[in-house]
Amino acid sequence: MEDTEGKADKHDTRRVIALAEASMECVKKCLKYVLLISLISATLHAQTKSIPILVYHRFSSVKTGSTTVRTSAFEAQLQWLSDHQYQVLPLRSVLATLRNPDGIFERPSVEITADDGDESLYTDMYPLLLRYKVPVTLFIFPSAISRAHTYLKWDQLQEMQASGLVDIQSHTYWHPNFRVERARLSTSAYRTFVEFQLRQSKRVLEHKLKVRVQSLAWPYGIFDPDLESMASQDGYQAAFAFSGGLAAAGCNLFAIPRIPVTGALTGANFGALLAGSRAQREKK
Repeated sequence: MEDTEGKADKHDTRRVIALAEASMECVKKCLKYVLLISLISATLHAQTKSIPILVYHRFSSVKTGSTTVRTSAFEAQLQWLSDHQYQVLPLRSVLATLRNPDGIFERPSVEITADDGDESLYTDMYPLLLRYKVPVTLFIFPSAISRAHTYLKWDQLQEMQASGLVDIQSHTYWHPNFRVERARLSTSAYRTFVEFQLRQSKRVLEHKLKVRVQSLAWPYGIFDPDLESMASQDGYQAAFAFSGGLAAAGCNLFAIPRIPVTGALTGANFGALLAGSRAQREKK
């Protein structure tokens, strides 16, 4: 009888141990799932102090180049951003965060800009902006609008602006090379020239489009402390470089870096461009 009871006790003990072990395995699996979900959530909603600001120039369905992006590639890039839950922010939101040294972007974010005023911004880019409902900032030099071949018309700019997705800002009046102009002009003449470029662009854009122009993209990415000071004195609150990687909270608002996009990047390569820029920033 005692042997029978002993065997029963041992059996019950083994059963309890087995149940405990099974429970522990279940707990471990649950913890793994919780950790995985937490990591995914952290990735999707990671806070960061920096943002890639992309800069485009023109689009084409057939050719690419140093400043020309294939239209189908641009659509793939927008789809990649959507698939990876990036938020595309308008200019005003980006500047509000960058102005604060402790500013934070609450989730993976990007800003899209385009320079000059090529007509493909209307024929190729704009339909995709409407389809994907993403905001874009156009930096325009108004001397070419409705004048130069292959450039935008004023009614096209007005239509894009009316969509609520397109913000239009300054790229100076006729896109000069300030380095060349400084070398050929006297100090006073150069200052007068720069002030004309900054003021006339602002004046024409505000008159034609009834917009408030407070931001500027430096032609050829050329800028220095003197140019930054003159831009500030002429009513600009921010100015953008042509390259430089990620823009970080607390950066110099008159030398905000951007990332040029060229050629026919696929979605995967586009993702690598953003990741590479972030990795480069983190090394500094």
